[in-house]
Amino acid sequence: MLEIQHLNAWHGPAQALFDVSLAVGEGELVVLEGLNGAGKSSLMLSVMGLLPRVEGRLSFQGHDLSGRLPHERARLGIGFVPEDRRLFTALTVRENLLIAARAPRGADAPGAIVLQDVLSLFPVLGGMLDRPAGRMSGGEQQMLAIARTLMSSPRLLLLDEPCEGIAPVLVEAIRDALLGLRARGLAMLVAEQNRVLAGQADRVLTLVSGRLPPPDAAS
Repeated sequence: MLEIQHLNAWHGPAQALFDVSLAVGEGELVVLEGLNGAGKSSLMLSVMGLLPRVEGRLSFQGHDLSGRLPHERARLGIGFVPEDRRLFTALTVRENLLIAARAPRGADAPGAIVLQDVLSLFPVLGGMLDRPAGRMSGGEQQMLAIARTLMSSPRLLLLDEPCEGIAPVLVEAIRDALLGLRARGLAMLVAEQNRVLAGQADRVLTLVSGRLPPPDAAS
């Protein structure tokens, strides 16, 4: 589904990723681990076309992503939940969700997400639809950020540190929701230091100083 080959990326003059190659298959949950500054966010931003200088090959379901703008990548079916969430804090929960909705890709589109599906994944949001997003806790805001991205019916979901700084009970709720999405066939690449998902992942990859060590070098 997602193929990354020999990816190099820069923030200004500083190189953040070095010859990174990985793939995410249909319905897979791949967890990307690494310390702060290891390059996890840089990889996510590279996939979404949000870094100005990127070299290498990125493709999604056979589509070359080179030269495609972020909104064009989203229209192909890539959903992105950034670390800082980027919610519209003055808008209500309902408005944040509906602003991201779009027509499904046909009535039989596999894994199509609609509002009621999203609320079934995150029931806590159903009781606060009229609450401004700025008046939610950090964990509730994270649920809303994920739910908003799901409203666009992505085929691949990228999540950058979804469990960082969140109360344990809400971490468990987010974990259960993501596992439910994996059961529906949604592919996910999750950058996460919290190991709550590692034991459930199809694969766990570890970035070290912008590099992915070979599997036999992981020890």
